[in-house]
Parts: sequence; C-alpha cells; structure tokens
Amino acid sequence: MLFSSRMMGAGAFAVRLVGMLAWVLLAASCIRIPPPPALAIRQVPVATTPGVRDKLYPAREPEVMVWLIADPLHTGMVFPYAWLLESGFVPPLGFGHPTYVTLSWGERTAYVQKSPLNPWQIFRAFFTPSPSVMEMIPFDGYVVNVCQQQRIWRNLVPRGRGPQLAAFLNHVSRHSPDGRPRVIGPSSWGGGVLMEGNFTYHLPRICNVWTAQTIEACGGEMHPWFALTADGLIRQAQRPRNGFENVWLGTPKAQPH
Repeated sequence: MLFSSRMMGAGAFAVRLVGMLAWVLLAASCIRIPPPPALAIRQVPVATTPGVRDKLYPAREPEVMVWLIADPLHTGMVFPYAWLLESGFVPPLGFGHPTYVTLSWGERTAYVQKSPLNPWQIFRAFFTPSPSVMEMIPFDGYVVNVCQQQRIWRNLVPRGRGPQLAAFLNHVSRHSPDGRPRVIGPSSWGGGVLMEGNFTYHLPRICNVWTAQTIEACGGEMHPWFALTADGLIRQAQRPRNGFENVWLGTPKAQPH
C-alpha cells in the first residue's frame, strides 16, 4: 500500500512536471507578440498639377526623431504624436493633441496597483499568462526635461515606417465596438491612460520584448531573446544598424533622509 501511494505520488509529480515543462516550451515559442494582419494598401489618387499635388500632400521631413527610455529594468518609447496619427494610430476618445507620447507595455497589476507587488503577484505575473496593458502618457516639453530619471537614447527613423508602427500599436490593445482602444484607468504618472492589452504578459514575453518589436516596426533589427533585460535591449539598439545614440544618462532618484 505504501509502495502504491509512493508510486501514485511520483506519478502525480511527473504529470505536474511534464505540464510545467510543456508550458515553458509553449511560452518560449510565444516570446513575440503576434504580428498584426497585413497592412491594407490604401490607394490615393495623385494630382497631376504640381501646385495642386503640393497643396494636397505638403512636403514633410523624410525622417522622424524617436526616443528610447529606460530605467534599470524597464524600457519604453517616445514618439511625436502627430506622426502616429497621420500613420493610422487610433487613440482613445478625447485623448487630446500633445506634442509627444511615451508608450510602454507590461503586466496589468504592476501598472494599476500603487503599492509594490508582493512575491505571489510577481510569481503570477512572470509564470502564468497575465493580463497586460499599454500605457500612453502625453506631454509637450523636451523629452529629457520630462523623463529626467530615465536613461534616454534617440534615433531618426524613416517617416514611411509610420504605418507599420501604428498597425503594431493598434494591434497590441483591445478595442471597443467603436474601434477605439479600451481604457481601464489612468496612467501611473503624467495624466495619461492605461489601455487594455490584447495579449498576455508572461516570461519570456515581457515589457522589453514589446519595446524590441516596436523598434522593429520602426525599421530596426532586434532579437527578442537578447532583449529580455533593459541593458540587453539597449546594446542592440545602439548597434550601427539600429542607430540609437545616448543623449541622457538619467538623474538618480533622491534618497530619503
């Protein structure tokens, strides 16, 4: 009887182990956020008279400045808001018209809860499929002045990459019947919003993988497996092929007395 009980216990443990390994392998194959559907090519009539054509389609700079921001663990991106809109990004209703927005993605509880996560919440966030959010924060000042505590890199990217970037950002959020992203609450700072995520957060699909895919949408070449940490992502972003240059090392937080 004792032997039988031990065998049953060992069998149950083996089943749990196999289940855990299966989940790990499945998660490993799901490091990326699934790509959006193929972009529909919108046919735009071209005016034949130069004066009319220039009025309809005013000349714009061929490149757009974007910023990568990072603390020791997490990363995010800053974009000119007008570029996102002209590229097809769909914002929440009534979001306003800021000069810039900072965007990041992560586990929902970590963004919503004001107090630090407890050990169980941390375990659940990393090792079980957890709800996600995309945070969008508006601002009008110079990026370094607004994000002083972050390390900051900048890069010029082709304006023509805007539709690919907008499609990815639209795809990451869950949308209401009106086609706009679902807002679940205010941002963690700065008067922005938290938009309900369309995909789960878990190891290895974490915040820095979202940032890597965002850089890819801008035309960069990134390897998500080497972007699990903020520093790993930054090393890739600074490679000549991607071209991000450091412009701010960050201001240390004031220590409590």
